Amino acid sequence: MFYIVLLLLFGVLFLIAELVLLPGLSIGGFLSLICYGSSIYLAFRDYGPTAGCIAIAAVLVLSLAATILSLRAKTWQRFSLRQEIRSSSMPEPSEELRIGQQGRTLSRLSPMGTVEIDGRTYEAKSRGTYIDQQRPVEIVGFENFSVIVKEIN
Repeated sequence: MFYIVLLLLFGVLFLIAELVLLPGLSIGGFLSLICYGSSIYLAFRDYGPTAGCIAIAAVLVLSLAATILSLRAKTWQRFSLRQEIRSSSMPEPSEELRIGQQGRTLSRLSPMGTVEIDGRTYEAKSRGTYIDQQRPVEIVGFENFSVIVKEIN
């Protein structure tokens, strides 16, 4: 009797794993079917048709209950992310720099590259023209984490 109950419990656990953790892989469903089938077989073999029918009813009831509990919205909310991440790896250039500041290109801007302004390196974008390295530039705007520059003649 212990093995029958144990197989039923493992069958429910594998079914829940299939529904919640491993959807689409069918590994949990396959293992669940093996456990359910084994428990029903053992119930019929060791205890007769009455116990076998009880095992079938237990499989149906437990599977239905596990499916309903696994697919409820509150169950999925326990797995969902509730925290919002508001940090970034570096500050936005618009917080540190201002339009009109001057610097020098470290790499060729074609149209993206790097510039040095006040001793710090920033990702930069030129206004559609290519700017060779080691050329003086001026900040004309900001876009996301990039500085928009133009060449100073």
